[in-house]
Amino acid sequence: MKKNIWLSILFLIISRPLFAQIDIAAGMGISFVYAPSLNSYLEMRADDGINTFLSTAEFFGEVDYSISEKYQIGFEYVYTLFDFASSYAGNYSLSYNHHKPSVLGYYVISGNGYKFKLGFGTGMRIINLTEDISIKESYDVIGIGFLFKAQGHTKLGEKFYANIGTSLRTDFTGSPTNKFGSFHEDININSISISVNLGITYSF
Repeated sequence: MKKNIWLSILFLIISRPLFAQIDIAAGMGISFVYAPSLNSYLEMRADDGINTFLSTAEFFGEVDYSISEKYQIGFEYVYTLFDFASSYAGNYSLSYNHHKPSVLGYYVISGNGYKFKLGFGTGMRIINLTEDISIKESYDVIGIGFLFKAQGHTKLGEKFYANIGTSLRTDFTGSPTNKFGSFHEDININSISISVNLGITYSF
């Protein structure tokens, strides 16, 4: 019985179609974030008002594994940086680091020299926020987020691809806290964002 099981597993491995099984990607881009609660708070401290969508720098790394020619599962880590400063109360600044690890599932369309992926994912969201109003205070919060993602890959060489991608995210993080309590009357960092990224993919 055990021998038959091992033979079946070996047959499945040998008979699998030959296609690239792992994609490793990295890159950077820009994200436009709509966070209504935080926007309202910053609006009262801005010199000339603020935009509805706040721009942030974004860096990402991703590993995807092909379970068939049409489907992949993957893990991505996105790191976002946001900074705001004004002359409010003499000298005011607020910044946060947003960590966005996610597990994704992709539908893949591939051809000669190209690959297109469309996927959905979810994961933990971690924000470290620092505010300086004469005294610097730090806050933290952990939440959850969801995303839709599309990626296009164009072949550069035998195993390298250039990639361009866009993501639509909803992140539910709530209000950051520290040992003294919540961040200013429970101002939250819940947000909707759209990002555009450029990077390089190594496929093997």
